[in-house]
Amino acid sequence: MNWLTKLTGRLVDLMTLKIWRIISVKENSLKYWLAWNKIPDIGPKRFFKLLEYFGTAEAAWQAKSGEISRVLVLSSKISSRIFEEKNNNIPERELDLIKRHKVNILTIEDTLYPDNLKTIHYPPPVLYYKGTIVESDKNSISIVGSRKATYYGKMVAEKLSKDLALAGLTIISGMARGIDTATHKGTLSVKGRTIAVLGCGIDYIYPPENRKLAQEIEESGAVLSEFPLSTLPERQNFPRRNRIISGLSLGTVVVEAAEKSGALITADFALDQGKEVFAIPGNINSPLSNGTHNLIKQGAKLVNNYRDILEEIHIEVPQNTTEKEIPAKGMSLTEKEKIIYQLITKEPTQIDEIIEISKLSAGKVSEILLSLELQDLIKEIEGKRFIKL
Repeated sequence: MNWLTKLTGRLVDLMTLKIWRIISVKENSLKYWLAWNKIPDIGPKRFFKLLEYFGTAEAAWQAKSGEISRVLVLSSKISSRIFEEKNNNIPERELDLIKRHKVNILTIEDTLYPDNLKTIHYPPPVLYYKGTIVESDKNSISIVGSRKATYYGKMVAEKLSKDLALAGLTIISGMARGIDTATHKGTLSVKGRTIAVLGCGIDYIYPPENRKLAQEIEESGAVLSEFPLSTLPERQNFPRRNRIISGLSLGTVVVEAAEKSGALITADFALDQGKEVFAIPGNINSPLSNGTHNLIKQGAKLVNNYRDILEEIHIEVPQNTTEKEIPAKGMSLTEKEKIIYQLITKEPTQIDEIIEISKLSAGKVSEILLSLELQDLIKEIEGKRFIKL
């Protein structure tokens, strides 16, 4: 072995040692961020106050109880609660848990921490996520709405998320049933980026039927939470979750919402954060339109299509994004197929109604409906109803 090979080997060893030292220092610091974040009574406001006074999360952790109480101006009751939690909390244990579950961590000091979120009032100090966070996620829109969404609402959420994703935006939602699920699925169907924000620890998937969806989201974006691992999806967590949904995006679209709903809480957070609020008009006879119509009365931007949103957030509409031209596909239909196709609209139409109006036999109508479905012109939904795509 000549001297150059030896020198090169030595340099590699030194660089490797330096890298491991950097990782070690980062992990040593990180475990204290995670430990503080584990204590329920230490929210962002108190955590940042500790950082400001002590300089680092580690120095704050090592400080005496009396000094911490004085800095945070704690009542004796809250002080006792915090220090009981702190004494039962081992920083190394939380770090080991993160590694075991293969969860990624971002602190507000990291360069990848989302810029949109960083600007809100008291942003979460720590984010837990699986998947990827990228710089382009700053161009994002959140779409939220009712868990008990109508077919119309889910269709609109899916269509809107597709169009916005094709325009290059990241789509944010909460992976709840109804509108949230339709939003994530719409984005994934066109291979867009989507981020799901949870109201529980990243090691819980709620609702449980969305486990497969969560895996798909991780491959095309991220599943994210501000809550420590093992946090259950309890009711009081969801307003905090909604604050992160609006905080991550440039604006929030409410598709369907009753007069009192979580979606309206998200819209309120968006307004407080100086973000845009959009609303989809709905059926005046549906209670799920009350919330969105009230938002429009209060000044929310009424949305007819994705272009309304892009214009408001000052993002140029891509020239190559075009609406799906369904009628052109129907040009080769037979006369009977055209009759059935014209009877079906964007609103669900019952098969019995199609048979009655068309004057064709039930067997012939069923055959034509299947043919139209295979051509991606219509879609069957629950209750033997059909809608035009």
